Order: sequence, then C-alpha cells, then structure tokens
Amino acid sequence: MNQHLTAHILWAMLAGIIFGAIINLTLHWESAPQFLTTLLQAGILDGILDALGRIFVAALQLLVVPLVFVSLVLGTAALGEHSRMGSMALKTILLYLLTTCIAITLALTLAILIQPGLGLDLTTVAVYEGAEAPALKDVIVGMFPQNPVAAMAEGNMLQIIVFSLLMGLALCKVGEPGRQAQQFFKSFNAVIMRMVLLLMQLAPFGVFALLAVMFAELGISAILDLGLYFFTVVLVLLVHALIVYGSLVRVLAGLNPIKFLLNVRPAILFAFSTASSNATIPVTLRVAEKRLGVKDSIAAFTVPLGATINMDGTAIMQGVATAFIAQAYGVDIGFSGYLTVIVTATLASIGTAGVPGVGLIMLSMVLQQVGLPVEGIAIILGVDRLLDMMRTAVNVTGDSMVAVLVSRSEGMFDQAIYSETSDEQV
Repeated sequence: MNQHLTAHILWAMLAGIIFGAIINLTLHWESAPQFLTTLLQAGILDGILDALGRIFVAALQLLVVPLVFVSLVLGTAALGEHSRMGSMALKTILLYLLTTCIAITLALTLAILIQPGLGLDLTTVAVYEGAEAPALKDVIVGMFPQNPVAAMAEGNMLQIIVFSLLMGLALCKVGEPGRQAQQFFKSFNAVIMRMVLLLMQLAPFGVFALLAVMFAELGISAILDLGLYFFTVVLVLLVHALIVYGSLVRVLAGLNPIKFLLNVRPAILFAFSTASSNATIPVTLRVAEKRLGVKDSIAAFTVPLGATINMDGTAIMQGVATAFIAQAYGVDIGFSGYLTVIVTATLASIGTAGVPGVGLIMLSMVLQQVGLPVEGIAIILGVDRLLDMMRTAVNVTGDSMVAVLVSRSEGMFDQAIYSETSDEQV
C-alpha cells in the first residue's frame, strides 16, 4: 500500500466525486423509488459515509496537538543550540506575509480583468451575519497561554506553538536534564510518527467518504450558478500555486519547481480532502521531512506556524470575492479601496488566526473596510465549501514551500531526498 498510496488516494478522490454526484442526482430524481432515496440518504450518506469521513478527520486531528507539541519542542531545542531561532523565525514570518500579499494582489488583478460579477446588478440579497473578528491586541495577548493543558485540550494552535517554543528553548539551556528530556521527546515523536503511518494506510477510504458526502450534498448546479466566480477563484489558485510558488522555489532556493510540486502531492491531496490545514499537519510534516528534504527542526517550526497564519488560499478568495461583490452591486471602490483590501487581508491572515470560519470572517472584515455590503457573502456561500478545499490545498503547498526556502537558506536541507523522492516515501 505504501508504494502506491498517492495513486490510491487519487483514485479514491475520483471515485468519491463520481459516487457523490450519482447520489445527488438520484436524490433529486422525481421518479426515484422511496426505498432507494431512503437507503441512499439515511443508510449510506448520513450513515456509513458520514461516519467514516468524520472518523478519518477526527483521527487526523487526534494527532495534531501531540505531534505539533513534540516536534516544536525538539526543533526549537535543536535550533536554540545553534542560535538560529531568531533568524529562522523572521524569515518564516516574512515569507508568509510576502506570499499572502502576492496572493491577494494577484486575485484582485485577475478578478478586475475577468469581471466575474459584471452584469448581475444586485440590489438585495439574502442576509449574512458576519461573526465579529477579535482585535489584533486580543490576538497577541491570547497567544500566551495561562494554562498549557487547557490550550492543548482546546486545540489553540498559537498558544501551543508559544508554549512549545518556550519549552524547547528551556531544554537547550539546562544542560544534562535538558538532554535527558529531549531523549524522551525523541522517543515519543517516533511513536507518534508511527501512528501517522498507520493512519495513512486508511487514507483512501476516508478521502472517498469525505468527497462522496461533499458532492452528494453540493451537486453540480451550485457550481454552475456561480460558474465565472468559481472558475476565477480556481484560476488564481492555480496560478499562485504553480507560477508564484514555482518561481520562488526556483529563484530563492535554486530547485526544480516541478519536482517540488510532485513531492508535495500527498499533503495537497490530504488538504483537499479534509479542508483543514491543521488536520493535515501530520502529513505535511512528514512530506517536508521525507519527500522535500527539510530538516526536521525547520519543519517542526515552519509547518505548524504556517497552518496557523498562512492564508494564501483564503486571501485569494477574499480578493476575488471583493471584486465580484463590488461588480455585482455596481460599486467602484477605486485604487485606494483595492489597496485597502490588500493591506487588510494580509494583516488579517495573522489577526484572525485560529478563529472558526476564518475565511468568511476575514472577508466580512475586508468588505466593511471598503464599504461593500457584507450581505454579498450570502451569494457565494453555495460554492464556498468546495473552494475551501481547494484553497486549503494551496495553503498547505505554501507551508511546504516556505519550509523548503527556510531550510535551504539555513543550510539544513537534504538535496538527495528532494531529488530522489518516490511515492514510497510518503
């Protein structure tokens, strides 16, 4: 199974999409027998498939907190001994902000050129109540946990990262007791990674269930109704992932970008299936270390941080959605308005980290900043779930790209692993 895991996941994705679409068509078929629709809806869709998909995601999330905690403690302890922590952290954060800024700028540019909302002439739409985003000061204060156990129980990633960094720095400063503690964490890390490998063997089944449920509920009509908006977002996501990330890998790291994209496939597939960067962390970490040649201490810092603050895919959605809503309402926000969108979306990528429904919350903030009706979000909700899967895949690709760039710049990169990776190394 290990040798062909990526292929199995791809086939599972395709089968899940087809099976889900067939269920959707059957449930909406007026002449369908009652027993058949009941069996499909209650027995297969809401029963077997929903349970299997939820168990798979829960199993992934089960590993996130211990894996991030242990990996970050070990990575920080190793980096702290070489005084590289400050340099690496600065590079990582600046790269994440840079790529987010590029993403939102690219999204606005293509959306203005394509004009997906032109001609809709909307005056009233369904009401959307945007959740209130926290103030930036509250986010910064909230990064520091009062109770690390509570932070882990609640899955507060920023607090877990801060606590892990502090413990890792302490371990490398206390001499022999610290080395003994590091040995314990190394053993624990080996156990967790074995759990990740065991879970990966079940991935095709979980992926099939998740996508089958998704397309059974969504159907094809929701995509067709907002076709130009949908495909504009998809186009920008592809351009950003293939051209922007590829160019950065080539220019800043001097590596083959095609090889990078091929190596990062397992993480992309998991991200698309789960629509959660956090749930994909175990896979992204393993891909970074075993397929991209990133030193484990670098990956342990860049990947969890990226899953928390890197919002390139979400920023792209915000850019296209803002232009779409402005065009649909016939509002010209001008150059200053679009500049405001770029700045607000870039800063919000960190300011709203860890907030449930972060993409739509960030979008409501952006719309309010430029005077557009927040109710416009209700128009795009129909296809947002599928787009969320795609932008999560882009976010995870960005996390992996930054891990490679930082690892390369710090001289902690294994060229042999990067060049010789096969699907066996998942």
